[in-house]
Amino acid sequence: MDYRFNKVRLEKGMHQESGRSFTEVLESLDPSEGYRGTAMEGLDAFQRQLKRFDIHVKGPKSDRVEKFFHCAQAAVLFPEFVSRVVRQGMEENSILKDITATETVFEGMDYRTITSVPSEDDKSLCRVEEGAQLPQTAIKTQKNLVRLHKRGRMLVASYEAVRFQRLDLFAVTLRQIGGHIARMHMEDAIEVVLKGDGNSNAADSFQVGSDPISGQAGELSYGALLEFWAQFDPYCMNTMLVPGDVMLQLLKLPELQNPLTGLNFQGTGTLTTPLGAKLLRTAAMPAGTLVGLDRRYALEMVTGGQVMVEADRLIDRQLERASITSISGFAKLYQGASKVLKV
Repeated sequence: MDYRFNKVRLEKGMHQESGRSFTEVLESLDPSEGYRGTAMEGLDAFQRQLKRFDIHVKGPKSDRVEKFFHCAQAAVLFPEFVSRVVRQGMEENSILKDITATETVFEGMDYRTITSVPSEDDKSLCRVEEGAQLPQTAIKTQKNLVRLHKRGRMLVASYEAVRFQRLDLFAVTLRQIGGHIARMHMEDAIEVVLKGDGNSNAADSFQVGSDPISGQAGELSYGALLEFWAQFDPYCMNTMLVPGDVMLQLLKLPELQNPLTGLNFQGTGTLTTPLGAKLLRTAAMPAGTLVGLDRRYALEMVTGGQVMVEADRLIDRQLERASITSISGFAKLYQGASKVLKV
């Protein structure tokens, strides 16, 4: 069967189209809808091009890196391969989706989010008499901009050093680069949670041993957790971010040392807290600090689109200083949806 993807002409310029990714450009030339009911169903336009040039990127029989450069058109696919594998590494090593309420794609470096700060009267559900005006909730744009940051790594390797390496092995390094970028984004997110996004919305901070949190400074107790949890009304603390030292203190709490919780932790590495919150450990958290979140209302993640690579350099085999970058920033949606407990 003569498939359409065999006739698509691949060119460098497909990576530079404004407002569209390389895959979106390919999809416009070779729509996936046309492959329903065929052997190609389930593959996107990029994956069909890999099949066209017989490039195997996974498994013990994956091809060498040089397979992408056997012809000029196949070389055009290499930057997208790099971008996808780096993005896979970011997703594997990221817990951002567990702490953000929504993700916004924005082309630019300065972004202004919206907010709604209801007064006590606005929060009350008053009865509206016949003919009376309904209470209003005002939604406004934030005063200060949310700045997006470019995070990335420089790929430093000669083509001669990697050309004979299997793509499956080369992908391990690319996924590690993605993991490093994800950790940098996580540090940005935690900084916004703790200090705010520039709109006077830093998280309220509590200290163990200081009213209203009981206990002794330096020691985390189950009672202190309960009192911290009680500060979230009308929000719900459904996520907890902790560093390694606080995680150890949580694991040692008698209330968490029951057979069911222990069996779950030993089998999956996941700890269910008595408060029903999802517990996430990250090295990006400062020591001795616990962050509670209502992930439904706490953070907005703003991204500058896909992982960006220097396509021209990669296509021309100039891997010596090829950058891999990702742009993102974070906006605080509702200040009360995140709080900090200092142990």
